Amino acid sequence: MHSRWLVLAAALLFSTGGAAIKSTTLTAWQTAGLRSAVAAIALYLLLPQARRLRDGRAWLVGIAYALTLVFFVQANKLTTSANAIFLQSTAPAYLLVLGPLLLHEKPRRRDLIVAAALACGMALFLTGSELSAATAPDPRAGNLWAAASGLTYAFALTGLRWQAHYSGRADAALSTITAGNVLAALLCLPRALPIAHAQAIDWAVVGYLGIFQIGVAYWCLTRGMRDVPAFEASILLLAEPVLNPVWTWLWLGERPGAQALAGGAVILAATFWKAWSERGGTAAADRPNPPESA
Repeated sequence: MHSRWLVLAAALLFSTGGAAIKSTTLTAWQTAGLRSAVAAIALYLLLPQARRLRDGRAWLVGIAYALTLVFFVQANKLTTSANAIFLQSTAPAYLLVLGPLLLHEKPRRRDLIVAAALACGMALFLTGSELSAATAPDPRAGNLWAAASGLTYAFALTGLRWQAHYSGRADAALSTITAGNVLAALLCLPRALPIAHAQAIDWAVVGYLGIFQIGVAYWCLTRGMRDVPAFEASILLLAEPVLNPVWTWLWLGERPGAQALAGGAVILAATFWKAWSERGGTAAADRPNPPESA
């Protein structure tokens, strides 16, 4: 039971990303860069497995994860947090193409069904006509950033499978998460400086995002996953996309449009069905992917 609470705690921390990102007066580049810089330090200190940075594969795969981190923040600054998290959650649809090309994995029938459902959910987001708001000033551009984060996240997941295959270590992903945050911080640095007019609340939010929303969240997830079956963990982690827009609504009053909610429901249903249909696999093969939160 203790382990399940840890996995759920990780999902809850991940889910606060959208509201926290929108709470800063910093630019998207500043928020993404500073968050990743703090997160890299937090991961290095909290998780010994995250310190194995001599493996070149961690840095190569980390490029895709770094882009995911940056694109996700860009999306949250421009569109609703619901759009950002749900569009990023369409990564498995891209895997239908990347798996056969890069990993020589043949798609199964249920993969095709899931991909079709995710594509329908994405279409609902991208064809919607949501009005801009203070917390979502350019929904159309933000949706494109979010869709791009789904694509880069798919590349990151493909890379993590490749990395785990060659390293033989189940915890290889943690070094990639650290490397990705380092690369994201470096990528954002030229556009983030100078940091002028930052308020105390901005630094507090950035500290929270790096230490708790990423660092402590992965610490909880790593320990919880030791004793929680993959299917249960996958279901518990669904709390992240469900609660992400809830926190933004409670904290900032942001309300996603009806079409976005419909798209999110389709994506959640497809994700749940995928986890349910794969629950009989081996423990190693059924380890859930790192959460969509970037």
